[in-house]
Amino acid sequence: MSPRDPHTDADAGTADSAGQSKRSDAERNRGRIIAAARTVFGCDGLKASMASVAREAGVGIATLFRHFPRKEDLVAAVFVDRMKAYAQATTEALADPDPWNGFTGYIQDVCAMQAADRGFADVLTMSFPGVPELEQHHARAYEGFLELIGRAKNSGRLREDFTSRDLVLLLMANAGVLSATGDAAPDAWRRLVAWMIQSFQAPARGPLPDPPEDAALYEAMRRARQDVTAPETGKRR
Repeated sequence: MSPRDPHTDADAGTADSAGQSKRSDAERNRGRIIAAARTVFGCDGLKASMASVAREAGVGIATLFRHFPRKEDLVAAVFVDRMKAYAQATTEALADPDPWNGFTGYIQDVCAMQAADRGFADVLTMSFPGVPELEQHHARAYEGFLELIGRAKNSGRLREDFTSRDLVLLLMANAGVLSATGDAAPDAWRRLVAWMIQSFQAPARGPLPDPPEDAALYEAMRRARQDVTAPETGKRR
């Protein structure tokens, strides 16, 4: 066995150190981008540009796109934990022995999640079929909410014509109120939600127009997502 070349060993060590340094820098940049996106999306919603996130993070736009080639990728990294909490809220609501309290408490909790984060308010009114990290939690929450509806109707407290689509409409309306009122009237959403919960109660005061079809509502959510995740041309230089 021939003796090692000390210069070769030194070069290898230098290369390893350089590689580790690059990986550390990349990890730091990724963390800074996610933290910046939480701030920007939380204040301005998902319509905020990727360029504004890069400025907040103190990185170049090319660096941001290396880590997150699509805006959906960044949205998933920022909001997957909140989507987990959204799904978990149905589990906690179903544990309430009072079906009506569980149902109304869930609605209030979800609308409060929207009020706490403009970006998450948008996420809950959009579909992300290409982002399984978000969609799997959304599907879990949907299944749990269907069970909440069934329990509340069986208790006689929820009107029979309420459907899961009515929650989507409420979340869309709440997102609109939050966007319009901002910090000028930060608690205005609470009155909207209280009004809506009262309108959900049985007995019904009168008939309602038919709800939108599932496909139509899904298309509206898909278009809303497309509006905020369209490629930002000319910004990767």
